[in-house]
Amino acid sequence: MNQDKMHLINKIFNNETIRTVWDKEKEKYYISVIDIVRIVTENERPRKYWSDLKRKLIEEGNEVSEKIGQLKLKAEDGKYRSTDVCDIEEMFRIIESIPSKNAEPIKAWLAHLGSERIDEIFDPSITVQRAIDTYRAKGYPEDWIIKRIKGIQDRKKLTDTWNKHGVNTEKEYAILTNEIYKQWSGFTAKEYKEYKGLRKESLRDNMTDIEVALADLGEIATREIAKKNNPKGLEENKKVAKLGGNVSKVARNELESTLNETVITKDNYLNYKYIDKKEIDNKNTTSN
Repeated sequence: MNQDKMHLINKIFNNETIRTVWDKEKEKYYISVIDIVRIVTENERPRKYWSDLKRKLIEEGNEVSEKIGQLKLKAEDGKYRSTDVCDIEEMFRIIESIPSKNAEPIKAWLAHLGSERIDEIFDPSITVQRAIDTYRAKGYPEDWIIKRIKGIQDRKKLTDTWNKHGVNTEKEYAILTNEIYKQWSGFTAKEYKEYKGLRKESLRDNMTDIEVALADLGEIATREIAKKNNPKGLEENKKVAKLGGNVSKVARNELESTLNETVITKDNYLNYKYIDKKEIDNKNTTSN
């Protein structure tokens, strides 16, 4: 699989993130097998479950195992690792091999996923409306949603600009994004998420309106400087990304000087709080 011809589109099923990649040449989705197995089986070790199931399918001569590919997908720790993926049709066949009460809901979701992409090809505005509906369902206010959708559009303009200047992979986009973030916030994207106590959740979705404005300003500035200076390749674009990030840094410093307080906060927008398994076990032991 040529990963350069694909881009990541995370999908949500019952508040669970399923890593999903769109192949723009073949016009089809490729979905993380581990993510689906985790949801269908509710197994604490989905990777082990899938490894055993794949071995069984191979031993049985099942064709599904031959149609599994691998793509580098972002893991919970922020690193990109080779992950088994397959298209929707093959995913149905894998689910058929798993006895579970969750099989039918996830199959219905997959069927909808396949049909929604066809709709989006004919009417791209559907994609925007779906994003708006998802944010509303999560409890975000209308003014925040409007700013977020604009930010998504600006981000697309930035990656298009990077593409024109010799940067065209998700890994390189992440490197340049980190350069922008580090310049104005002092954090890489991963460090920023850790600071806010996030794991799978989107960093930008959990920023305050000021943080979003600074992030957007850094990316817009980077885009405009790139268009003016015409950098080529990753290293030249890294220099431009730092310049763009510095525009936000100047704005941040000016605002903090006026407010006499930092605008970088540990708060996340919907007040996520993770509880360690040990803490849960201790509570259960106490209640018993």
